[in-house]
Amino acid sequence: MFRGVISTTIDAKGRTSLPSKFREVLTEKFGDERFFLTNSNPVRLENGVSCFGLAIYPYREFLALESKLESGAGLGLSSAELAAVIRRIIAPATECAPDKLGRILIPPQLRRNAGLEREIVFAGMMKKAEIWSLEEWGKVEQQDIQVFPSNSQALADLGL
Repeated sequence: MFRGVISTTIDAKGRTSLPSKFREVLTEKFGDERFFLTNSNPVRLENGVSCFGLAIYPYREFLALESKLESGAGLGLSSAELAAVIRRIIAPATECAPDKLGRILIPPQLRRNAGLEREIVFAGMMKKAEIWSLEEWGKVEQQDIQVFPSNSQALADLGL
């Protein structure tokens, strides 16, 4: 599983290093260094503004997601919502693999969508990872603190 929060940089051409522990997860857990890079789910802040990042899906996980969206059955989404998810997540997806030095190239459109300029953060999200600008990551962390459940039986059941 993808775990950890790693700060790094992206250069002007859109190159960055995929953290080594994330590369290990791709090959050891998912059996393939290839992945799909796309927009992440927007995070809506309490003030109504949304934050945008990117998502890294292991190759097989992304193909499974496509299959679920293709059938559309049982997802609880309206046809307009399903189309929006497909346009936002599937349409801009790019198949990637790190080079021999562990670098990846983030396409210009995805960089613009996520506001990636210099300082970025990789965040492990179990079966996927996310990439955020440092500024947007700070906003997402603050939002998470606000919505984190307190005194929840669900948390107690998880051992938290």
